Amino acid sequence: MLFFASYREKLGIDTLELATVPTNLSALRELLSEKGLDWQEVVNDSRTLVALNQSMTRKDFEIKEGDEVAFFPPVTGG
Repeated sequence: MLFFASYREKLGIDTLELATVPTNLSALRELLSEKGLDWQEVVNDSRTLVALNQSMTRKDFEIKEGDEVAFFPPVTGG
């Protein structure tokens, strides 16, 4: 798992490997939420962008061993 930009700073981590891979994004969010309030804010924010194997998605998805999941803060432009 990868965390980018302000999420990396907020959580104090840029990568995380889990011993057991959750079956889908919803289960992953639930598992990470148990790590504390900062984690809950990052993974449960409806504006959080998520990528599976470098493809952005907004849907819940199945996670398999070896998949890369990345969390990005909302992007603004100007």
